[in-house]
Formats: sequence, C-alpha cells, structure tokens
Amino acid sequence: MAGAADFDLFRPAEEHELLRESVRALAEAKIAPFAAEVDEEGRFPQEALDALVAADLHAVHVPEEFGGAGADALATVIVIEEVARVCASSSLIPAVNKLGSMPVILSGSPELKAKYLAPLAAGGAMFSYCLSEPDAGSDAGGMKTRAVRDGDHYVLNGVKRWITNAGVSEYYTVMAVTDPDKRTRGGISAFVVEKSDEGVSFGAPEKKLGIKGSPTREVYLDQVRVPADRMIGAEGTGFATAMRTLDHTRITIAAQALGIAQGALDYAKGYVRERRQFGKPVGDFQGIQFMIADMAMKLEAARQLTYAAAAKSQREDGDLTFFGAAAKCYASDVAMEITTDAVQLLGGYGYTRDYPVERMMRDAKITQIYEGTNQVQRIVMARNLP
Repeated sequence: MAGAADFDLFRPAEEHELLRESVRALAEAKIAPFAAEVDEEGRFPQEALDALVAADLHAVHVPEEFGGAGADALATVIVIEEVARVCASSSLIPAVNKLGSMPVILSGSPELKAKYLAPLAAGGAMFSYCLSEPDAGSDAGGMKTRAVRDGDHYVLNGVKRWITNAGVSEYYTVMAVTDPDKRTRGGISAFVVEKSDEGVSFGAPEKKLGIKGSPTREVYLDQVRVPADRMIGAEGTGFATAMRTLDHTRITIAAQALGIAQGALDYAKGYVRERRQFGKPVGDFQGIQFMIADMAMKLEAARQLTYAAAAKSQREDGDLTFFGAAAKCYASDVAMEITTDAVQLLGGYGYTRDYPVERMMRDAKITQIYEGTNQVQRIVMARNLP
C-alpha cells in the first residue's frame, strides 16, 4: 500500500489509483449483484465480507506488524468509497472495523494490539465501537455505563445503543464511566469487550430507513467481567481516545458518502443518456445538463476535501479535527443532495425499488447523522477553526 509521502492533497499516487481499479472491479463483480437483495431482506452482506476478506480489503488500515496491509488513510478512504458506490451496507465492514479498532491502535498497549489487531487483520473477527447510549448520544457526559474495579478485573454494566454490526462483530470497544465525578474530564475509560464474554447480549435489529444490511443493535452489558489488561490506555483516558478516534474515522463516513453519491451520479448519467422524451435523450435538455453538472461539481469538491482530510489524518496534523468534521459534514450533505437529485432525474422510476437510486437516497441520510450529527460537526468546526 502507498505511504503518506506518496500523495499530495489533490492527486492520489499511482498506487492509490491502481487500488481503486481493483476494489471497483471486486465490488462490481462480488458485491453489487447482492446489494438490492441485502437491502430488501435486511440481511448482513456475507458475500461482501467473504469477498473483502479474500482480497484482504476488510481492514486495510491494520499495520503490517500485526499482519495487516498497512494502508494509509487515503487508501482506506478509497476502499470504503468504492464499496459504498455499489452497496453502502457493505462499506460499513471496512469502515467500522477501523472505527472499532482505532482506539486500540491509538492508545492500546503493545500486548493489546497484538491480541486484537492480528485476528482482525486475518479476517477472523470484526470490531465494533460502543459509545452512544439511550441517554447519551452527542452528549457523552450523560453516559451511564459503569466499569467498577474488582481486583484484577473491571465489572461493566450498562446499555449501548446504535451499535453498528453488533452481534456480528467479535470485538467491541466500550466506553464506560470509571469516575462519575469527573465524567468527560477524566472519568471515562475504554475497554475491549468480547462477544463471548459472559453477560454480553444484544437487542433486536433496529428497523431502519437505510443501510439495512448492516445490523444495528443495542449491546447489553450485565455484570461483564473484563480483565484489567483489556483497558485501552490508562484509566480516565477513554473520552480523549474516543474523540481522537472520531477525528480519524469521520473521514471514513465522508468516504462512504462519496461512494453513495458517485453510485447515484453514475446511474443517473447513464439513465438520462438512454431515456428519450420529445424525440431525444433527456440528457440533451439544458436543465438536465445543469443538474448533472452541479452534482458532479459538488461531488468533486467533497472528494478533494475528504482526500485532504485523509492526508491530514495520515500525518496527524494539528488541524485534523477541523478537516475531519468538515469532510464528514460536507460530503454527507452533498450525498443527500446528489441522491435526491438522482431520484428526480429518473422521475417515477427513481421512486421505485426497481432502480437503485431510491436505495442510495435512503442510505445517504445516515451519513448526516452517525459519528456525530452534522449540527455537531459544525460546532466542532467552529471551535477548531484553523
């Protein structure tokens, strides 16, 4: 995989473009044929997982020392983008694997990294991220999940909500309160919880508007005893690790948004070239051309911002927080606009499940909400203006 020095802000290296070609070919051959079925049935895209694992694309961000591909942040973005172009649900496999494992990469001990990153890299396990709760979404200070020290263990009790790929993933990064008086100012700690740990269970899958192939469930922690050496970093550093993680992984949501928008634009372009009205292709009408031009312009602007943010993520630049929030916010707003316009361009057909753009429109909406709503992203940007 290409390294950080191999690309600038606006032009990916040749290695990145070769990666794009290979991922696009795989996605179109092995993932796209099942996308509509996965959405219609609301089932996990096992075909996509199998294909991504076979091609070593399920967790490309894992460093080489742990058996991973050692992909840089831009390469990870490209993988997610190209998978999302055909199936947003499937793109959450590499995206959430990064989200769940990034705290371990950023703050975990060498032993913890070796124990959990190696199986992730090998494709034997997926990794989810447990921050949100019924009463703690954007306000992490409202977290109620507790972790109480008991000898050489911590005992965890609580409920985590909106957990992507819950029940499928083997590993979970769980944020829990270890000092109720300090809360986000040193009172939250992070732990690795395993699906097989006694006391771990899952709620029923949420009935969602989009990304129906990626299960979203509550995670229940009932007297779950976790060895103390499964704490990620020092006690009280969990919130800081969570925020650092989101700086890096909001860019993966931007990548997902790019892919969804690109898929919708590609389909709409093909449709208006073939669909005839008044004796000629509707794409010949200037009003339609203006719509397509605006869609392409905004998508390319979002892509450049996202790639710039990926470069900053790789270098861990000081303004990463701003750029990560900006990329996620802008790309997701653009994706919602482009997919809505794609439905419009297809007319009545766009409103039916016989065509993929209505699915893309439904899938795009969540990118404006998860990993911090776009209202929260604007707060983050305002507080971190470069």
